Amino acid sequence: MKPVSLAPGEATGIGSLPGTDHTAAIDLVLDRTPGLPAAPSLPLAAPAEYLLAGAAIGMHGVEVRPDGSLAVDPSKVDPFEPVSDPMPLDAHRSFLGFLDAMADRQDPIKFQLGGPVTLGMALWRAGVDPGRAFAAAGGAVRVRAAAMVAAAMERAPLAPQYVFVDDPGLVAVMSDDFPLAADDTIDVISGVLAVIEPHAVTGLHCCGTTDWRLVQQAGPQVLSMPVDVAVEAHAGTIATHLERGGWIAWGAVPTDGPVSAKVERHWNRLGEVWCQLVASGCDAVLLRERAIATPACGLAHHTAAQADDMLRLAAELGRRIQMQSLGLRLTVGA
Repeated sequence: MKPVSLAPGEATGIGSLPGTDHTAAIDLVLDRTPGLPAAPSLPLAAPAEYLLAGAAIGMHGVEVRPDGSLAVDPSKVDPFEPVSDPMPLDAHRSFLGFLDAMADRQDPIKFQLGGPVTLGMALWRAGVDPGRAFAAAGGAVRVRAAAMVAAAMERAPLAPQYVFVDDPGLVAVMSDDFPLAADDTIDVISGVLAVIEPHAVTGLHCCGTTDWRLVQQAGPQVLSMPVDVAVEAHAGTIATHLERGGWIAWGAVPTDGPVSAKVERHWNRLGEVWCQLVASGCDAVLLRERAIATPACGLAHHTAAQADDMLRLAAELGRRIQMQSLGLRLTVGA
């Protein structure tokens, strides 16, 4: 497992941004989150850069329509040869442009790709047998992950990679009709992470309520979650993850409603959650020393001004985390 070599409170984005200007998007992430810029995706410029479309494009039996939705022919989905093209330009133009801009960078970069559970759920709901659907989804995402990691190594060879699997479909594991057993779900996720792990720090993002214990068992080094799902029920999972050397990317800036332009409200909410977790057994120092600050989800459907503000707030939260982490360390050391 690659070591995480970030400062406490480093800020980053989830990925998607509004607009159609690739250069402006890259400039924004470098300006607001210089320590760990996230490769932007611009689905308003290219609908194939939507999360699900980007995961599915190039699969046998799957057509990505011009609006980014999928048309699936269940008879042609092939678990043994899931993808004809691992990195079609339509879905990766922003990613490749970001890598080219990072060519000489020696500090870390982050990028992300759609996850196998989200893709498997889409195939299953389109009529593919669940066994074939998730096998094909896992195969497609593994191929895609390997191609993206290789592209980053070629185009930005000096920049350490942080690669997050973005899998919002994991909220479905809480449903009674979810078609995979827990062990099979862990296997399909861990198979993707295993492709990435030799070359990068791995993360897994889910923007809703899920079984975080199951997610942790799949082996990501960074758990990326909205602050409001990290309630007492997950305290044991979070404590274990931190004690094993893992990190948490805290989605501490809400993205699903009106957002206060002042950092205090978000800082206070994060502090409340941390107090609850400490009361349930989490280490107060580790919570801060192994924390990354992010918006709760992608920002493609916000205005450019809102996206800029949310990344600014994440960066301000990160600075507060770093200062508090230093203060705690000095107190404990004393």
